[in-house]
Amino acid sequence: MFDQREFEIRCEWAQDGLRELSADVIVLVDVLSFATAVEVATARGARVIPADGPPPAPRGQGYSLSPASLREVPSGMRLVLPSPNGSALALAALERGAVLAACLRNAGAAAQAAARIGRTVAVIPAGERWRGGGLRPCFEDLVGAGAVIAGLAGRKSPEACAAEAAFLAARAELPRLLRECGSGKELIGRGFAEDVEMAAQLDVSANVPRLIDGAFQGLTTSTS
Repeated sequence: MFDQREFEIRCEWAQDGLRELSADVIVLVDVLSFATAVEVATARGARVIPADGPPPAPRGQGYSLSPASLREVPSGMRLVLPSPNGSALALAALERGAVLAACLRNAGAAAQAAARIGRTVAVIPAGERWRGGGLRPCFEDLVGAGAVIAGLAGRKSPEACAAEAAFLAARAELPRLLRECGSGKELIGRGFAEDVEMAAQLDVSANVPRLIDGAFQGLTTSTS
């Protein structure tokens, strides 16, 4: 009923969605900030190991979930990066075949990479959490998923079409909308406006992190 198997391009939220959907390629989207941090780190040549639970150090102290903190990460470094959303989702996807990490920065490249790997693609926005622990479907992951879906050919599920439509409606004003959405306001209020600015950059990277042997490593593709 919920596996969207009649469509080549599928989309559903978080770990429950990951359990429902199967595909040749799984694309995980966590714009603020796991997937953005992974894109920045692996573009530098680092490898990112997902782990469950809260980050071991506060955001912004050393290498952390803050993308800005990873701009100078050394090539070859193995970085353990826990988070309760994107990283936990990556752990749940370990045995699911080809797994890519996508954000706005590499959405087009991620779509191209996914299309080269397989015929069916499941795009999984990670979402955030309410204080009570329940899933909070969030603006940034909805439009991030839609940005990937917009670059994919094939029959799209209604859920995938909705994400794509959200992205197309927001594309012209992504920086402002990311600043004004709930997650963006939260990060800016905590002093991480630069992270929001970096996350709002659309298609500035050809780097597509792929989960290989338990770690994300960067794969470069053309976005032309």
